[in-house]
Amino acid sequence: LPVFYENIVLLNISNLPFRLQKLKEMFISKFGSAPKFYARAPGRVNLIGEHIDYCGYAVLPMAIEQDILIAVEPAQTQVLQLANTNSSYLDFNTSVNNIQINKTKPQWHNYFLCGLKGIQEHFGLNNPTGMNCLLDGTIPPSSGLSSSSALVCCAGLVTLRANGKTLSKVELAEICTKSERYIGTEGGGMDQSISFLAEEGTAKLIEFSPLRATDVRLPSGATFVIANSCVEMNKAATSHYNIRVMECRLATKLLSKSKGLEWRKMLRLHDVQTKLGVSLEEMLTIVEEVLHPEPYSAEEICKCLGISLEELHSQILSQNVQDVSTFKLYQRAKHVYSEAARVLEFQKICSEAPANALQLLGELMKQSHISCREMYECSCPELDRLVDICLQFGAIGSRLTGAGWGGCTVSMVPTDKLNTFLKNVKKAYYQMDGQRLTVENNSLFATKPGRGALVFVEA
Repeated sequence: LPVFYENIVLLNISNLPFRLQKLKEMFISKFGSAPKFYARAPGRVNLIGEHIDYCGYAVLPMAIEQDILIAVEPAQTQVLQLANTNSSYLDFNTSVNNIQINKTKPQWHNYFLCGLKGIQEHFGLNNPTGMNCLLDGTIPPSSGLSSSSALVCCAGLVTLRANGKTLSKVELAEICTKSERYIGTEGGGMDQSISFLAEEGTAKLIEFSPLRATDVRLPSGATFVIANSCVEMNKAATSHYNIRVMECRLATKLLSKSKGLEWRKMLRLHDVQTKLGVSLEEMLTIVEEVLHPEPYSAEEICKCLGISLEELHSQILSQNVQDVSTFKLYQRAKHVYSEAARVLEFQKICSEAPANALQLLGELMKQSHISCREMYECSCPELDRLVDICLQFGAIGSRLTGAGWGGCTVSMVPTDKLNTFLKNVKKAYYQMDGQRLTVENNSLFATKPGRGALVFVEA
């Protein structure tokens, strides 16, 4: 089943024609008619640059083959009917004129509603088109490979097409970034940006304010391998992620206040560097001078800023971190500024391609994981063990990828050692635990840069 989008044959996406035919048959069985179009949005793996996009810093992800695929039929009524090929995800329907997103229960359909609502609000659609949609996903859920954001992006693309509207990829990425916050996740935009802006064969340096993407050609001789720790972590279902966002925001304000900047207007650590006009290395020195390693109490933060507890809670802290009593500002700022520097160094090495490029990149990946583990505290014992196993069996570099607290690692492995690496890691991590054995086939795989989101119809 060849499919086309702007006259491009998509047969290079593995298994897609078979999946489309199966999806079409299930759609007809479910809704009694054939889909009019399809939309696809890929997941992503972040090679380096963790937890810094929401601080304003560049990241370096690539799209992967695993994706969200949705078959769509615009409806005559203003009703949205959602179904999933995975029977564990229950059907859902609602009026498209009354979108309600429950932040307390991050169920699968709420991510679709985020993308839908974002497009509706952007265009001010008073009578949006209803839709019948059947979704098929191949991204492991809660694995740090951006399954949730891919669903938001795919839903935004579906809503755009069904309502006969057009936007640039950059505009779509920015809208979907904002709309995912309806579910309560204070994300920075990396996941949505790479899902739309990815191109086959190249990773991307994604920069923000304004959003832009630069090709990063990865060195030959190495393959990137994703390994799932099998510990699930949903950003919207826990407070870990949003606490880190707030800690970075508080660090921003204390650093700004200490340097005589208008701290009330400062939201991101990148803003401090920009206003001061200094290097990332100089920012690390300033962190050492201004912030102390011991956790800050809410009272101490108020004293430093000269504000009341009431103002801290009402003007600075988000709703989902109101109960947090202590904040680690020094550690979070140290991670962000050092990780931002590692991203730029990673890009530079890829561009200059020195003879020892793989070793240099591998060292940056190792440093990144150590910082995530010790400064940002977003790793977990299973991720640490998996990184150690990957390095033990030949990875040049290995690190957690995604939000952390579970999910996946990404490792850079010499291509000529790939098969041996996969065999040894599978045996050492997955086959030592009977519970993991059932998911190992979907948990360890080599990947390469894939293409971004698109809409297509049958030829």
